[in-house]
Amino acid sequence: MRDFTSLFGRPPLVRASAPGRVNLIGEHTDYNGGFVLPIALPLRTRVELAPHDGDAVVAWSAAVPTEPVSYRVGAEVRSGGWIDYVQGVTRALFDTGHPVGAFDLRVESDVPVGSGLSSSAALEIALLRALREAFGLALDDVTLARLGQRAENDFVGAPVGIMDQMAASLASEHAALFLDTRDLSWRAVPLPAGTELAVVDSGITHAHASGEYGVRRAECERAAKALGVHQLRDVGPDDLSRIARLPPPLDRRARHVVTEDARVLAAVAAIEAGDARRFGALMSASHASMRDDFEVSLPEIDRLVDLCHAEAGVLGARLTGGGFGGCVVLLVEEGRARDAAAAAAARWIVETGGSPCIRIPA
Repeated sequence: MRDFTSLFGRPPLVRASAPGRVNLIGEHTDYNGGFVLPIALPLRTRVELAPHDGDAVVAWSAAVPTEPVSYRVGAEVRSGGWIDYVQGVTRALFDTGHPVGAFDLRVESDVPVGSGLSSSAALEIALLRALREAFGLALDDVTLARLGQRAENDFVGAPVGIMDQMAASLASEHAALFLDTRDLSWRAVPLPAGTELAVVDSGITHAHASGEYGVRRAECERAAKALGVHQLRDVGPDDLSRIARLPPPLDRRARHVVTEDARVLAAVAAIEAGDARRFGALMSASHASMRDDFEVSLPEIDRLVDLCHAEAGVLGARLTGGGFGGCVVLLVEEGRARDAAAAAAARWIVETGGSPCIRIPA
């Protein structure tokens, strides 16, 4: 693998990194102004960077080990490739009054792409951290998250909420991040004692910038408009009878968001009360809602979740991330996560012929 000096003929000035995340509960609620509960992963994206006197960004990624690609700062043009996330960041900085100069960039990551673990947010935040240091930008961690989301929404064209960037910027591996995506208030919530997490990557990849993810967001906006509110956050469980009168599928989409917000609040209460079984049951209920009401799961994913539930020590399991593939997260009794994940994955291979990978425990 080529290092920075062999690529650019000099050492990097700054190094920075940011983690991937797994969302424990609270799916498709962030762009509806709701609540989420992600946790950072030990998987990280790492960048090395050095400014130079030219006018071009020259970037290389270990995931696409060809010759470096380049573009001119201030003249970003979407290409459809990985470099768009870099271009989106420099464009977002320029548009918000924080322009940066030219630089050389090397990217390396062990956050898998398309698996629902926020590889794009990890890249955006790692790059923003490096640029903040290299160019002396007065930007706090929440502002970095806002800029990362802006890069992805406005330049890449992926209509994501802000959860992923907030998790990459603020979350730790030791406690979940309970986040109100409306006002961006947050607090750390340690997992219940005696539990651990497992993450099984199905190997079925997805892409936020296209397909059904955007359709679901548009359906939520239509449902909110039909209910006479700004966002679905503005209705709650007491409004389920009104929601039931919406035309299909808007009724199901709104029901998922409203009940999912309630599940996040109940999950935080369960964690803080030390009730791991209640938390696990809420995770499993979240998956059922994603499957039946929001319809972002797949039969293969549903079967993997069922196989996980059948293993000893598993307290809850659900699809995590935007859906249509990606990873399943499990809450497991301490000391049993690796065996439970491995057994479920092995049975899933026999049944489906898939190629799963256990991401956590490493």
